Amino acid sequence: MDIQTLSGYFHQYGILVIFIIVFLEYLNMPGFPAGIIMPLTGVWASKGSIGFIPAFLLSVLAGLCGSWALYFLGRCGGEIILNKYTKKFPKHQPVINRAFDYIGKKGYLAVFLGKLIPMIRTIISIPAGILRLNFLYYTIYSALGIAIWNLVFIGAGYIFGEAVFQMLS
Repeated sequence: MDIQTLSGYFHQYGILVIFIIVFLEYLNMPGFPAGIIMPLTGVWASKGSIGFIPAFLLSVLAGLCGSWALYFLGRCGGEIILNKYTKKFPKHQPVINRAFDYIGKKGYLAVFLGKLIPMIRTIISIPAGILRLNFLYYTIYSALGIAIWNLVFIGAGYIFGEAVFQMLS
């Protein structure tokens, strides 16, 4: 999804687009790259279409909702999905085991740090659900990581405007 398409959606549907697109991005859906979505949200905020604080808070809420969906996917059926996946791709088993060991050892700190690393920030929710991490603490540590990630990217769009896309490309 490119900048022009996203801008068109925003102008047509307003701030609801921010929530939906950020939610889909946190579900790790293809075509919704954070490097475009978050700065564009900041650009919209800088142009007065929405204030920075509402845009930021809406993005954190959307990120949490996407993370919760993956957490509950992991909690309610993640082991079955994981078993099917590792049977299909047995070479991935050691990497998956290391990830589970890391989350098992570091717990909520792993969730927080994971939310700051591309790709891992969305996928970490599934093993957190499989491991049945406490939902309240999972939410708190996820929210902190999501807030930092979104603040950096939305802030870049807000401060640098459309020039941020040239820097990120």
